[in-house]
Amino acid sequence: MSPYVFNPHTKTFYRPIDAALRWCNLIHYEAQIVQAALCCPEKLISLFPQWPALHANTEKIYDAIRNRELPYGCLGISVPMGSYVEPYQLTIRHSDLRRWMQVYYPDQRPSFLFESDSDAHEKISLGAFLALQADRDILLRERNALQRQLRDLEVDLQALGLEQESLKALVKTQGQLSDRSEHTYLQIIGALVNTVLDVSPAGKPLSVFKSQAAIVDALTARHNDIPGLSKRTLDKKFAAANRTLKKST
Repeated sequence: MSPYVFNPHTKTFYRPIDAALRWCNLIHYEAQIVQAALCCPEKLISLFPQWPALHANTEKIYDAIRNRELPYGCLGISVPMGSYVEPYQLTIRHSDLRRWMQVYYPDQRPSFLFESDSDAHEKISLGAFLALQADRDILLRERNALQRQLRDLEVDLQALGLEQESLKALVKTQGQLSDRSEHTYLQIIGALVNTVLDVSPAGKPLSVFKSQAAIVDALTARHNDIPGLSKRTLDKKFAAANRTLKKST
């Protein structure tokens, strides 16, 4: 295979006018065209009426950039699509321009982007090779970063799964009282309520509370910040406790 061939007309990146004049095979007039384009870009068609394709190709490149068909950059550094770049700093990478040409103008094969058919499979410009190598390196770094993120995510998901299973097991084993334990607690609550509301053999009240409702009101007033001690819950539990105590006696 032939060694890589350096094409003096090939660059790593181009300004739109650089690419357009090479597309038109006007490299011998590069200095004249570039100077005119930088000074009066809007007069390009009137300054060079003998080369109508120069203006047409320049417009095709700008149109592709505006419609996000062709990636671009600022002085050779790629920027996100839609970013504003000063016209004189706008550049297109060799590899991006080549891909765009292959997709949208497959019948066009300017020599600064493509080798001749006879040796295209053996030769590649140094600029294109370096551009492709840079693309590959970027993709490899992005792939490695994504793989690391995926591994971290898998570890986090596994930890969450184990934690969820542990919580489920804890609730299953300790989250509910047995029937016997609940019956005992209800008996204790019923006995306490009855004792608080009872009177001595001499007929003297054993406490200041005259009813179950008064006990509930006192509890909710003193412990309103404790979950489970709402009036509704206390009424329900006291009623269940009274029923349990009556059945036991």
